[in-house]
Amino acid sequence: MSTADAPMAPMSVGLIGLAVMGRNLALNIDRNGFPLTVFNRTVARTDEFLANEARDTKIRGSSTLEEFVASLSRPRRVITMVQAGGGVDAVLENLVPMLDVGDVVMDGGNSHFSDTNRRFDTVGDAGVMFLGTGISGGESGALHGPSIMPGGPTEAYEAMRPILERISAVAGDHPCTAYCGSRSAGHYVKMVHNGIEYGDMQLIAEAYDVLAASGMTPVELAETFSAWNDGELESFLIEITSQIFQVRDRQADGFLVDKILDSAGQKGTGRWMSQDALELGVPIPTIDAAVWSRNISARKDERVQAAALQSSRLRIDSTDQLVSEVRQALYASKICSYAQGMDLLRVASETYGYGIELSEMARIWKGGCIIRAGLLGLIQGAFQDSPDLPNLMVEPSFSQQLEKAHTAWRSVVSRAKAAGIPCPAMSASLDYYDAYHARRLPANLIQAQRDYFGAHTYRRVDLDGVFHTRWEDGAKAGEASSDQVAQA
Repeated sequence: MSTADAPMAPMSVGLIGLAVMGRNLALNIDRNGFPLTVFNRTVARTDEFLANEARDTKIRGSSTLEEFVASLSRPRRVITMVQAGGGVDAVLENLVPMLDVGDVVMDGGNSHFSDTNRRFDTVGDAGVMFLGTGISGGESGALHGPSIMPGGPTEAYEAMRPILERISAVAGDHPCTAYCGSRSAGHYVKMVHNGIEYGDMQLIAEAYDVLAASGMTPVELAETFSAWNDGELESFLIEITSQIFQVRDRQADGFLVDKILDSAGQKGTGRWMSQDALELGVPIPTIDAAVWSRNISARKDERVQAAALQSSRLRIDSTDQLVSEVRQALYASKICSYAQGMDLLRVASETYGYGIELSEMARIWKGGCIIRAGLLGLIQGAFQDSPDLPNLMVEPSFSQQLEKAHTAWRSVVSRAKAAGIPCPAMSASLDYYDAYHARRLPANLIQAQRDYFGAHTYRRVDLDGVFHTRWEDGAKAGEASSDQVAQA
């Protein structure tokens, strides 16, 4: 370990946690010219990192937390890259008492925003500034440039800003990082990013399922997705999907994608988004569908047993028109998925006082992160032109694209359902589009039912005020008077 007898120059930043993301972020920080010291609870991991990936770098290691803190210049800047939950709390419990007023701790893990709010209070009581920061891009992004979403005190952000701007991805000559807002805004934005990612991946999987049901081979699918990536669907996820279809299986004949068990895992961030959207009353049906789709995929044994009780699903006729329709349906559904995510960010920002600028969030997602896509440039422009835009679907250019695609969209969903092929996210996106554009919904009947069994009252379309009806008496008599209810 690099601990010498002679005094060493203080390091400008420290990083705790040397799992893959932490290691790669450390190498990124060093490559961009910031003197760095690292610490890991398991000293052997630090030694192994310094002897291998960090061997030819200027990164220093510390064997104790005390040594780690002492090695940093003041005000100290510390980045934690440890497991969310109890892991972060354990590090803070030991670290914060060693720090001074004005020092900064940045949690770069996938922490739940409510935990981040709690930590602002506990860390802030010691005079230490806390920065809850989402980092997206996976292992490669951490090494070569991720999208970085910091939130917390502006003073803490300014202290970390030189580092974050240098190590982040770059899109259009601008770093893919920006101040997201107060308190837990950074981790909230990252949660929404991950929820959109869930929706994107599920929509792509459903497009693949429909095309595969028409008999398209992996080679044809690779060519199709590669072509799509040259158009309006251009994105990281479409690009890697085309590459996945090209990989042959080394263990047996055929393509690797066909040999992978159809049971998808998750780490919970999509579920967190669904949960908070329910709390805030924001509809995000595409992301909700993506979450439960992963849940039901995990019930492989049950699905196999149930499939034996039903006739096999039907084949879909393969045509050039089908490929074109699936492309349009996928793009329209993706617009709806992003619209839901931006809507939740808007409402959460108002509710929690974050101060999130939606155009900036679209901008910093244009590079480095998993959902980076050409579509984000259009979303950025939409919110720059109309910061108070209530929903992407009513922005003129997006509205026109959705109107143009809706016939093909309906065709794909209808054909999939007729063939017994589930397309929950694509169908949910279409329902979201239709419901949002509906002049009238059947909620009037729901309000009548609520008033019948619970006297919850209702409003009328033709009279002002709040009303309650004795429905049972009216049903017997054939009509009933509506009593206006005095409002408190």
